[in-house]
Amino acid sequence: MNSIILSAERIVKANDFYETLRRTRPQTRADLKNYLKVFLGIDIGDVNICPEHNSPLDYLWHCYAEPGAKATGESRSGDCVVWAGRGGGKTLLAAAATLLDSIFKPGCKTRILAGSETQAQRMYDYMLGFVNNGFEDFLAGPVRKDKCRFLNGSDVEVLTQSAASVRGSHIHKLRCDEVELFDRQVFEAAKFITKSTDEIVGAMETLSTMHQPFGIMHDIVGKAQSAGVPIFKWCVWEVIENCKGRSCSRCPLNNDCMGRAKKANGYLKIDDVLAQMRRSSRAAFESEMLCLRPSLENVVFAEFEPDVHIKEVEYNPSLPLYRAIDFGFVNPFVCLWIQVDEKGTVRVIDEYVKSRITIDGHAQEIKNRKPFIEDNVIATFCDPAGAGVNDVTGTSPVFQLRQAGVKLRYKRSSILEGIELVRRFLRSGDGQSSLVISPRCGRLIEAMQCYHYPQAGCEELPLKDGIYDHPIDALRYFFVNYNSSNSTKNRRY
Repeated sequence: MNSIILSAERIVKANDFYETLRRTRPQTRADLKNYLKVFLGIDIGDVNICPEHNSPLDYLWHCYAEPGAKATGESRSGDCVVWAGRGGGKTLLAAAATLLDSIFKPGCKTRILAGSETQAQRMYDYMLGFVNNGFEDFLAGPVRKDKCRFLNGSDVEVLTQSAASVRGSHIHKLRCDEVELFDRQVFEAAKFITKSTDEIVGAMETLSTMHQPFGIMHDIVGKAQSAGVPIFKWCVWEVIENCKGRSCSRCPLNNDCMGRAKKANGYLKIDDVLAQMRRSSRAAFESEMLCLRPSLENVVFAEFEPDVHIKEVEYNPSLPLYRAIDFGFVNPFVCLWIQVDEKGTVRVIDEYVKSRITIDGHAQEIKNRKPFIEDNVIATFCDPAGAGVNDVTGTSPVFQLRQAGVKLRYKRSSILEGIELVRRFLRSGDGQSSLVISPRCGRLIEAMQCYHYPQAGCEELPLKDGIYDHPIDALRYFFVNYNSSNSTKNRRY
């Protein structure tokens, strides 16, 4: 009888110790990893298999450790971007981060916003799954379909994909899942709803795969790189299970894997990855699983390859010099400087992109651009629409530039005609390229990668979005005029 009592007492003590550990805040990355495995039942990968990637634990530690909390004289932003492949556990990890914030940061207010109601509900349901596995005593009151509260004052709520829902919130943590599917106006409104306190760092976390080179996620990653916001990126190799007993030479994944799965310690089943690879296109697999680059399915210039078409090219005074212009005021005014070498290779060597400047101001900029000499410019090709007379000013951009001494020429053409000429120089029928762009031309390079067709319908013409179309239009005007066998118009006014 005494032994039974002793055993019961030990079980009670063990349970008490277990529950004490559940309520003890992890202090290190190793503590956090063990806590997640023991109490949430998830074993998170903590190894970055690809050199340029992160591990999923890097993201979770960033959220949990409160960068800059209680610090003075340093940034207190907890913002971050998570770029990971399908099946990479983004939603599950964000749900775990939400629970950790709620139980270890008293008074923390977290909101979940996703590209669809279903996706937002999925993150919330993941979190409730963790709660119902031993964290019920942390709750205050009943759990609602879209909201729950904790005894320490924390709460979690699912927001709808609407500007009204977003604008009415002022919270500590906003987790935006699958932002690629967001309405842009809602996303812009969401940027202003987080705030910090002395104990809790405000943070907006954006999580998604990158489906398209012209989508919201593409913009977010580019801006995050410029602003120094942490980007946590991982692909299938950071979350795949450890490969044991398989022959690399016989594995369909080998060309991509190259032994990486032998070093992995994730949860994603190899057989599931194999099945997904078989049922998807190569482009989709690279985009969705390997995070190599967004899908080019809707991009106009899928032939554009940065490794081939971006090169250091300098101005050569012995070669003919041309300019190509697309007019704009609110939308940007674009000017490209272009030369053609002895082999017929078109070399875009510089760009000028400015908004809200008068034609006189543009004329001074492009005429005095160094190291170019205005007298060496053979011709400046432009948008024929620039010859139209403005009803208010009684003049036209073409007339004003000619008055400033800029030699303008233009030829009317269709958009598709110019696009086909650009494609021909990107890659001809024999596979050769005759177009290179200097790294200085950042706006043109971005446009070459992002200029796209509308998402819906069967439109043959690319989308005029006011961002990517203007540098492309300037490039089109060069090719249409330079390659035209017809005489270009050179009118006097």
